[in-house]
Amino acid sequence: MISHILIAFFAALIAVLWIHPRLVKIAIMKNIVDNPDARKLQRTPVPVLGGVAVFFGIVIGLALTSGFTECMSLMPIIAAMLIMLYTGTMDDIMELSPWLRFAVEIGVVGLMIFTCHLSIDNFHGLWGIHQIASSVAIPLTIFAAVGIINSMNLIDGVNGLSSGYCIMASGVFFVYFLLVQDIPMMILATVSVGSLLPFFFHNVFGKTSKMFIGDGGTLVMGVVMSTFVINILSTESAPSANLPQSFGLVPFTLAVMSVPIFDTLRVMLARMLRGTSPFHPDKTHLHHLFIGLGFSHAGTTVAIITLNVMVIGAQLLTWHLGGSIDLQLYVVIGCGTLITAGLYLTMQRVKEDSIIKRLARAIGRATHFERKGAFLMLQKIADKS
Repeated sequence: MISHILIAFFAALIAVLWIHPRLVKIAIMKNIVDNPDARKLQRTPVPVLGGVAVFFGIVIGLALTSGFTECMSLMPIIAAMLIMLYTGTMDDIMELSPWLRFAVEIGVVGLMIFTCHLSIDNFHGLWGIHQIASSVAIPLTIFAAVGIINSMNLIDGVNGLSSGYCIMASGVFFVYFLLVQDIPMMILATVSVGSLLPFFFHNVFGKTSKMFIGDGGTLVMGVVMSTFVINILSTESAPSANLPQSFGLVPFTLAVMSVPIFDTLRVMLARMLRGTSPFHPDKTHLHHLFIGLGFSHAGTTVAIITLNVMVIGAQLLTWHLGGSIDLQLYVVIGCGTLITAGLYLTMQRVKEDSIIKRLARAIGRATHFERKGAFLMLQKIADKS
């Protein structure tokens, strides 16, 4: 099994390393770039075909691994990813209507439910609830999966954030699937990490090789994250015999997805309270807050992923100390709300000369190590590869 995982990982990684520079050239040649504007943080046009590279790596990794491991159950997921890749790439080039994209997302999730015969139909003891009726499970699955897909799209705002987050989340989910011996999901998590690492490297350190993951990439990874969550919370998924019944699977999945979900809920609620569309773009996301405090892109990415890991740690600690499944959920909700809405509102309301803001700005200034020392050396490696 270890050899299969290594084959999947390195096949995906090498595939992306090979195709990435070629896609950069194509994007520049065909002017498939993300142009700067008042809302965006970059100053120059950046190629936006990163999602194609990540999808390519995932498919190559799965294709090579299928010769050793049964991965046919992932075919509907690959089809869903392909549809979202086309939709997101078209949106990157042509700016599709948010409502059209929303409708496609609902259709894709419905396709996944129908073909995979999986849905969020088991709360695994949360509030004393276990298996639930399909009449409730199907709309719940559509709501949750579409929400995850959109939250992954909205978190993409600074270099390395969406890909770095997905690397972290895929790694955590890999450990879970390893414990329950769900081999197809283990392989999907493995190829996701392998595909994202080269992209992350170029996205963070590259200058001439920099490429954004784009809506195509975030929607693809949204499907992947949704697949992980649905499989964990499905009655038909791999049994969790290696995990104690006291371990809350709903709190666990929510903890892993905490920053994207809670920040998206906060932003969309704030937009609706202002009387604007929940899909109307603005600069009120958590990453905008860190940038406004003087953090670098890399510093913002590290800070937000660290906050998310802290929520996962809080859930695991609550479980380890004997907290009930219900308590684990409440801890995750509390921590997730605190690090998104609580942090954002606090930093917006405190005075500029307050000790909290001065400390935050001092930490932000310390994250500016771009174009210096090791960072500059890694930039040269990225741009030459």
